Amino acid sequence: MANLFSVKDRVVVITGGTGVLGKAIANHLAEEGAKVVILGRIAEVGNQIVNEIKAQGGEAMFLVTDVLNREVLEQNLADILKAYGRVDALLNAAGGNIAGAVIAPDATFFDLKIDEFQKVVDLNLTGTVLPTQVFLKPMVEQKAGCIVNFASMASFRPITRVAGYAAAKAGISNFTQFMATEVAVKFGEGIRVNAIAPGFFLTEQNRNLLTNPDGSYTARGEAVIRQTPYGRMGRAEELCGTIQYLISDASNFVTGTVAVVDGGFNAFAM
Repeated sequence: MANLFSVKDRVVVITGGTGVLGKAIANHLAEEGAKVVILGRIAEVGNQIVNEIKAQGGEAMFLVTDVLNREVLEQNLADILKAYGRVDALLNAAGGNIAGAVIAPDATFFDLKIDEFQKVVDLNLTGTVLPTQVFLKPMVEQKAGCIVNFASMASFRPITRVAGYAAAKAGISNFTQFMATEVAVKFGEGIRVNAIAPGFFLTEQNRNLLTNPDGSYTARGEAVIRQTPYGRMGRAEELCGTIQYLISDASNFVTGTVAVVDGGFNAFAM
């Protein structure tokens, strides 16, 4: 019997592939035999990840991108098709927060900088919509493909202080369901669109919010731990199994869902 969870030789494009979570996922999928395309903004970091993957016998390439620039994304797609001839999966992992869009504990909603708010919404929401428009096209031609968007705990409940990020991630959940229906009805059942909702994982974007310089938790970090039944933050590699499931044949009848990987945070109640 074929391995339902196999991703061997599948071409997987990862936006935000140079971040903490994207890097862990890229390394895992390469170990599983996928051809990984890492898209990011910093060539030095991206090329280092590719070199590490190749040193372990994996297949990977890096391309500089801008998830808010259609022309750059279309050139990325052309380069990928030239190298591999197809795109089997898109992981929309690009996103994050901006300090100016966070409401400080001693501030109010009236102090929110609307231009910074807009930047966060663009990065997290438009920065998923645009890559989807571009990389969906070869999937439609192939009549097969998988898209996994990156939602958040903020997709389910409004997280304090991060108004722009929370609004965008709520939008990701809705967009995922919209696209699942859109592509299935108009292009057939071969293309699936799902999302993964990580709980609290330490990344470069949230580290200052959740930890102090000495590594101890801030009051906000401690609040997260109190509301996580597992009693800890997630580890980046703990997303890999769910991602592999969502882009493999094991999930052939799964579309429009948001898979939660959070140590129980979203299920917690006093």
